[in-house]
Amino acid sequence: MKTNRPFHFAIVLVIASTAQGVDGAEGPHNYLHQKDAWFAGPEAKRIAENVLSYQSDLGGWPKNVDTTAQRYSGSANSLHATFDNGATTDELRFLARIFNATKANRYKEAFLRGLDHILKAQYSTGGWPQSYPPDRQYHRHITFNDNAMVRLMEFLREVAATEPYTFVDGGRRKSALAAFDRGIDCILKCQIRVGDKRTVWCAQHDELDLQPRKGRSYELVSLSGAESVGIVRLLMSLEHPKPEVVEAIEGAIAWFKLSELKGIKLVTKEDPAAPKGRDRIVVEDPSAPPLWARFYNIATNRPIYCDRDGVPKERLADIGYERRNGYAWLGTWPTALLENDYPAWKNRTK
Repeated sequence: MKTNRPFHFAIVLVIASTAQGVDGAEGPHNYLHQKDAWFAGPEAKRIAENVLSYQSDLGGWPKNVDTTAQRYSGSANSLHATFDNGATTDELRFLARIFNATKANRYKEAFLRGLDHILKAQYSTGGWPQSYPPDRQYHRHITFNDNAMVRLMEFLREVAATEPYTFVDGGRRKSALAAFDRGIDCILKCQIRVGDKRTVWCAQHDELDLQPRKGRSYELVSLSGAESVGIVRLLMSLEHPKPEVVEAIEGAIAWFKLSELKGIKLVTKEDPAAPKGRDRIVVEDPSAPPLWARFYNIATNRPIYCDRDGVPKERLADIGYERRNGYAWLGTWPTALLENDYPAWKNRTK
């Protein structure tokens, strides 16, 4: 299936800009805007040494650590490489930029090790686990959560077809393109149908049969109102999409419209009795813009909220303080998709 040729880079760049970084964290993504000349200078070389020091023996990078700030002093084999929380792809983008600027072979070698790690991690069904090699916990599932698989596919498409990666040999670039195509096939097969209607995706899917699967104890099998947005944007970025891609997009858009939560808003109120002096609550507001739940029950299409005990509830107020205030249960994730991206896509594909 060659739905990805040619590429529509305007949309691809929008996706990449929203996917990179985690909650404003520091890291390689903060330097990718620099001009080529900067990557030939001493600051870039100093940062590159830090980035290289965090590369695991497998070829990837750990999450939730600023790999640019200082050198890692431990053993490389103790680093846990992952694709979660923005890890690995931006380190590789940084290494590609500095290799092009300096032609220092060590940067190229490190980049190729990381690229090979991503290619090797793809399942035969077309998806990627949260980390590789996969464990026997939920991390082994195909991971759309936090846009992990979408980010990997964006990166592989860049490698396959954009100028900064012309130093990569033809065999690897072809492999990156083939991996992207398999990923698209996987996405289409994972889309959840309710009756005869296409809806959206779960945050995790089984690596073998592609069925929706739970993640952490409070991330139940469900329809995702958040992760599905990035998936739809990726599908919209395909130029000359095949009918099955169009059907997947239209089905997801219809579901987003159906699943709007109107007349409410999420607020944080001062509460001296609360552990942190504040609490997150849902209040009625007829003038509020629509919200979407992070998770919806597949059978009823009603929102799911959950404590760490794994028992689903239908109201945010029904779960405990810790999870109520420590997780993004409601958001406006599909708003720009519905108001801007979808109309633009419809005009482009007329």
